[in-house]
Amino acid sequence: MSSPSTPSSQFPPNLQEIIDLFQSVQEPKAKYQQLLFYAQKLPPFDKKYQTNDNKVQGCVSQVWVWATLDDDRNVWFEAESDSVLTKGLAALLVKGLSGRPASEILRVSPEFVTLLGLQQSLTPSRNNGFLNMLRLMQTKALILDAEAVNAVDVSKGESLGSEAVVRDSNKGSDRVNGVGSEPGLGAHDDAGGDAGGSSDNESLGGSGDLGSGRGLGSRGERIREKLERELKPVELVIEDISYQHAGHAGVRGRTDGETHFNVYVVSEAFEGKTLVKRHRMIYSLLQDELQNGLHALSIVAKTHSEVAAR
Repeated sequence: MSSPSTPSSQFPPNLQEIIDLFQSVQEPKAKYQQLLFYAQKLPPFDKKYQTNDNKVQGCVSQVWVWATLDDDRNVWFEAESDSVLTKGLAALLVKGLSGRPASEILRVSPEFVTLLGLQQSLTPSRNNGFLNMLRLMQTKALILDAEAVNAVDVSKGESLGSEAVVRDSNKGSDRVNGVGSEPGLGAHDDAGGDAGGSSDNESLGGSGDLGSGRGLGSRGERIREKLERELKPVELVIEDISYQHAGHAGVRGRTDGETHFNVYVVSEAFEGKTLVKRHRMIYSLLQDELQNGLHALSIVAKTHSEVAAR
């Protein structure tokens, strides 16, 4: 098997130290024992965080992940599992990723698992569960960072309006605050309502196409079904814009093609809720998709009264 292209120097310092340690050990049994050591050192996990939102999907054993953000906007993780080996894998990620900014955590490629040399110790299903742990941690890191940015804007007395925008540092463009792996998470108010060249959606109808001429695939239809069932929207528009992001790091090598979506939803379920809470509702509904290949959401979430007042 060829070695991954991502050099260890691009990883968070603690994760790089773990990679170096595992690469210095040749015996699979010694690596297994190191995982057991990590499991023993993992701090106790509060049972109140053992919720479905914090549970890693697609894992052989039960695994929960909790994340918090400190005053310097560094992310700190906690984890728990009912399996000692899986607990060791979770502890490895907690140790390797905690205390780093979200942008750095999001740059960690799944390829780092190969650098650890654990292939002989992990079954395919357990390896897949390990990757799902990483995806959930990255999702939680991004949501926490986006919420912190929005909170800063509010504390400065700035109106967030109906959209918050995340800077895509790779393209130098803006898009509605969503989930993605592009580094650079600085957000700002988009009072003009322009999100990456799209208007403020006044002319959008209820179809699943915003003019790209591209229909929805299976993931897009699942997203539509979940949002319709849970939010009962009066208007819902979903656009698959994955073709615009084919060269991004989190997309290269994927074969499903459905990684980036624009979502415009009008629902009374958003009444009385802040922008952050509206986005979090959608993130929660689409958690399974976010852990299994959905790379970015660009969200516009409004109430019927907000639309009618325009």
